[in-house]
Amino acid sequence: MAAVSSRLPVFPWDKLEPFKATAAAHADGIVDLSVGTPVDPVPEIVRQALVDAADSPGYPTVWGTPALREALTGWAARRLGAVDPQHTNVLPVVGSKELVAWLPTQLGLGAGDVVAYPRLAYPTYEVGARLCGATPVVYDDPTELDPRGLRLLWLNSPSNPTGRVLGREELARTVAWAREHGVLLFSDECYLELGWEAEPVSVLHPDVCGGSYEGVVAVHSLSKRSNLAGYRAAFLVGDAGVLGELLTIRKHGGMMTPAPVQAATVAALGDDVHVAGQRARYAARRAALRTALESDGFRIEHSEASLYLWATRDEPCWDTVARLAERGILVAPGDFYGEAGARFVRVAFTATDERVEAAVKRLG
Repeated sequence: MAAVSSRLPVFPWDKLEPFKATAAAHADGIVDLSVGTPVDPVPEIVRQALVDAADSPGYPTVWGTPALREALTGWAARRLGAVDPQHTNVLPVVGSKELVAWLPTQLGLGAGDVVAYPRLAYPTYEVGARLCGATPVVYDDPTELDPRGLRLLWLNSPSNPTGRVLGREELARTVAWAREHGVLLFSDECYLELGWEAEPVSVLHPDVCGGSYEGVVAVHSLSKRSNLAGYRAAFLVGDAGVLGELLTIRKHGGMMTPAPVQAATVAALGDDVHVAGQRARYAARRAALRTALESDGFRIEHSEASLYLWATRDEPCWDTVARLAERGILVAPGDFYGEAGARFVRVAFTATDERVEAAVKRLG
C-alpha cells in the first residue's frame, strides 16, 4: 500500500526546529513569533458556557444544536452583512484546518481536477489538493486561471501570511468569474475581524455576491478572534446545496464538534466585548513590533489586517530567521507560504505583552 504521506511536502515547521533551539538558548528566553498561536485567556463568558455544558454524555450532532445554528446565522447577518441566512446555510466544523485539508476529498475531487489558491498562501490549501490526488495550482489573479478542470477556487482575505485585504470590487469580480465558469469558490475569512488599515469584507456581503449564496462558501474560525484555538471551533456559511452535501458526508464520518464546544461557540458569537478587548491588545503589540522592526531595517508590506507583519530586509528569508534567532526571536520564513515569499518573514504579534516588549528591546 502506497503511503499517502508520500504525496505531501515536508511538514514545514519541522525545518524551523534548529532555529527554535538557538532562540531558546537566549539568556532572557525565546520570543516565539512564528506560529501565531493565541496566548491570552479564553474569555470568561466562553469558559462558563463550556463548564455549564460539560455534562454532555450523549453524542453531539454534526449539524450542531438549533441554538448553535441560530448563533451562526445571526452572527453572519450582523457581522458579515449576509442576507437572511437560514440554518441550511451554516455548518460547524472541527477547526478550520481540518476543513481546508479534507474539503477537496469530501467534494469528491481527484486526479484530473484542479484546486487553485493564492501564490502566497497557507500551506494546507496545497495539502488538501494533494491528499485527494488533485492538481494544486497557484494564481496571482484568479480570473486569469484556465477554468478547464478547475473544481475548487480558494480565496483568502485577509491573507495569511501577507495580511493583504481584497476589496469589494475585486471580490465581486472573482465571484462573477467563478459563477460564469461553474467553479466552486471557498473564501477563507478567518482573520476578517482583525482589520487594521483596511476594513475586510466577506464574500457573502451583498455588494460581493449579489445577495445570493450560489457557488460561494465562507470559512470562519473562533481561534483568533476569541482565543479558542484549543477548542477547534470553526464554521462554514454559504451555498445550502454545497453545505448539505458536506453535512451528509460528515455525518457518515462522525465529524462532530463536541457539545460543550458548541455551547461555547454560541457564547463567543453572542459577545462582542471580548472581541474588542482582544483587538486592542493585538493593536498595541502590532504597533510596537512594527516600529521596532522598521527601526531595525525591515520593510513591512501589506499587513493591513490579520495577526502578522509581512517583513523583509531584502535578503534570503532563512538568513533573516537565523539572524533573529541569535537574538532569541523566532519568526516564520516566508518560503513556508510559497516561493514568492523567499525574501520575507512572517512575524506574529500573538505573544504576551512581556515577550513582545522583550522582542522590541532586542530589536532596538
